[in-house]
Amino acid sequence: MQRAPRHRSRSPRSRRAMAAGLVAGTMAASLLGGTPATAKPYPEPASTTLSLPSPPGGEDVKVLVFHASATEESPVVNAGIEAIESIGLSGPSAGRFKTEATANGSVFTNADKLGTYNAIVFLTGGGDVLDPEQEAGLEAYVKAGGGFLGIHEAARTEPYSDWFTGLIGARPTGAPSTVQRATVEVGDRIHPATKSLPQEWKRPDKWFNWADNPTGKVHTVARVRENTYKPVTGANGADHPISWCRDYDGGRSFYTGMGGTADAYAETDFRDHLRGALQWTTRISAADCKATIDANYKAERVTQPNQPGEQDQIGEPHGLVTAPDGRVLYIGRGGGDNSDPVVTDWNDPDVGKGTGQIHVYDPLTKKVTLAGALTIFGNKGGGDELVKVEEGLLGIELDPAFQSNGWIYLHYTPHSGLDRDKRIAERRVSRFTLNRTTYKLDLASEKVLLKWPVQVHSCCHAGGGMAFDSKGDLYIATGDNNSSQFSDGYSGNNPQPAYKGVSFADARRTAGNTNNLNGKILRIHPEPDGTATLPEGNLFTGKEQAEGGGKTRGEIYVMGVRNPSRISIDKKTDTLYAGWVGPDAGAPSTTWGPAKYESFSAITKPGNYGWPFCMGNNQPYRDRNLPDPTKPLGWYDCNAPKNESPNNNGLVNLPPVTPSNIWYSPQGGGPDFPRDANGVPSYQASQGTFLLPWLKGGGQAAMDGPVYRYDERSTSTEKWPAYWDGKWFVGDFYDADNPRHAVLTDPKTMAKGGLPTSAESLKKIIPVGQGGIRNLMDWKFAPDGSLYVLDYGRGFFTSDSQSALWRVTYKGGAPTPAAKDLVRKAD
Repeated sequence: MQRAPRHRSRSPRSRRAMAAGLVAGTMAASLLGGTPATAKPYPEPASTTLSLPSPPGGEDVKVLVFHASATEESPVVNAGIEAIESIGLSGPSAGRFKTEATANGSVFTNADKLGTYNAIVFLTGGGDVLDPEQEAGLEAYVKAGGGFLGIHEAARTEPYSDWFTGLIGARPTGAPSTVQRATVEVGDRIHPATKSLPQEWKRPDKWFNWADNPTGKVHTVARVRENTYKPVTGANGADHPISWCRDYDGGRSFYTGMGGTADAYAETDFRDHLRGALQWTTRISAADCKATIDANYKAERVTQPNQPGEQDQIGEPHGLVTAPDGRVLYIGRGGGDNSDPVVTDWNDPDVGKGTGQIHVYDPLTKKVTLAGALTIFGNKGGGDELVKVEEGLLGIELDPAFQSNGWIYLHYTPHSGLDRDKRIAERRVSRFTLNRTTYKLDLASEKVLLKWPVQVHSCCHAGGGMAFDSKGDLYIATGDNNSSQFSDGYSGNNPQPAYKGVSFADARRTAGNTNNLNGKILRIHPEPDGTATLPEGNLFTGKEQAEGGGKTRGEIYVMGVRNPSRISIDKKTDTLYAGWVGPDAGAPSTTWGPAKYESFSAITKPGNYGWPFCMGNNQPYRDRNLPDPTKPLGWYDCNAPKNESPNNNGLVNLPPVTPSNIWYSPQGGGPDFPRDANGVPSYQASQGTFLLPWLKGGGQAAMDGPVYRYDERSTSTEKWPAYWDGKWFVGDFYDADNPRHAVLTDPKTMAKGGLPTSAESLKKIIPVGQGGIRNLMDWKFAPDGSLYVLDYGRGFFTSDSQSALWRVTYKGGAPTPAAKDLVRKAD
């Protein structure tokens, strides 16, 4: 096999000077089929017409494998060439590839020959393998629309060329690791290079670290999971791209950091990976290599700050929903403008009285109108647990037939239902009619579907989110209505104190109680007459009688959730997704149990999710009971929890706990500990490991997001691309290190608490930090495929100048190559 001559290395300065003096226009024009009269610069991609021809004779694709090395010939070359040749002769690509291999760089100065190749594969070793004229030829080839595939060591080729660095996408920090088996997270389920691969691909290879992480500048199709092997110095962390692609300088570039061993090329999955990469680079198939490039998204604030003393644009943000006609309805919980009076005196009949608003944003007129307002209990402002309150207007959802009936559902706490003596309020879910022409709410149209009592002597945890499934069943998220204090931030299981007989520090009275609607996700079926019935298949029938007269509520679908502010339902699968806020302990305790865990779960059937007995991947808390709640008793059994609280009026024996898919603490994501013979974790911080290293907590307030579903029928030019289809958006109220990610789950394991198979940050697409969306309160996709996001603002229990509705759109364009530029199979 012919080998390339070795070249003497040149300084970056001398190489740039020589390249600048080349008559490169001749090469570019030859590739384009023209005959230039004089030398001229390379044509810009925008003015370049794709004209690399398909060769005749029935074999319509030619691939050049270039394998020169300035250091040493890689032992993988022969295996790589054989694999690429085999790809052209078998499988979906049978008869479509003709492969030629060379180590002679002069091929890049022969315009007529170079123009016959649909793609060039760099199976090179490291170092400077092209002289300036050859490098100019490669650059002209790409500018003319050529395809490029770089494999493993190609990232160390042409180290002095900034252009080649851009073509590859990233440079290694040095040599790769030794051969080690690792897990590759295959996040792109659409690209031909990855769509057939396992979501978690376990394979051995030599793994590079990158000097500059290319995430956001390239489209990553796969990542290597660093906690599954031992990376060399300079590891990239949780986000470690290993294969990616991009439309570059007029052509197409795909790079994989895998393929560092000869054995790799015998793997069926790795050959499939290369096959798909070649299908795109040779123009056999189109693919989207722009979907995760940050610059292809635009985040725009669409509401203005309120007028002084008013809430004309936005109330205290607490939830949103998008209508079929594209308008966005969003609610204000009840905190007023900073100038509004706040009544905290329980002797005053107006204690906690506030206004919950429904605003409407119209993307066509870009105007905001106030649809209506409810008088709520919930405007007590900040302060300690006995002053502040989180009640108010908590949730909004549209009827499945909203376009014809104008019905909307509001989850709220009316001030009229307040018992000031007992400090008990009424929570309700009501249906109202909205005039679809004027978008004004008819307050007289209210139909109360469901109501229940909540203690309001002490803050917190109201929940609020709602969502419909395809059967017309309405899911309602309710918080545990429990104080955050009195248990040192661990399990909310202190039987004391109480106010007039009602405990406000024992979540076993609420979330852990089968006879209480707080700390739950309820499921009801709204009827046309404004009533509600119970669908079959909830967690309880409501008729269970056992254990000394214990009872259940038939509305309960999920129990054991602390504060589920946001829930969502996947329109395609009817899977329920939920996130809930955890307690306040900053670190695990060997006495009481885990630190505060924010939790997310994908829910396909009724279940118990553990609070206040267990959290995370079934990590138990310690019981505390009378007569002295400061003294620990035994650990709870997550497989067979018992509610033995004196405040429990439901069943004692509870359903087994289903673990969460995602949980995180201030220390990191997915904290786990060694367990003893009884399954109790050690809770020793020094022994902790983190199963989800891509996230970490801080202030912490989990905000569940939607599952995106791509609508190929939509003509919107701003819709998020198909790459995101099926991905679940999870976030946190706070921006710092907290999650704002799109995750992929495995349908085979997710209902049992299986961990996500991959995750990618959205923090540059949905921007965080100063001037961005710092306090994410809710997020939903609109019918046009754009994403709306509510930013709570920078205060609490009020709206301020940063409270806003945002819209995030995609502007990257369609997959490439365009249909007219695809290579057609010869007859």
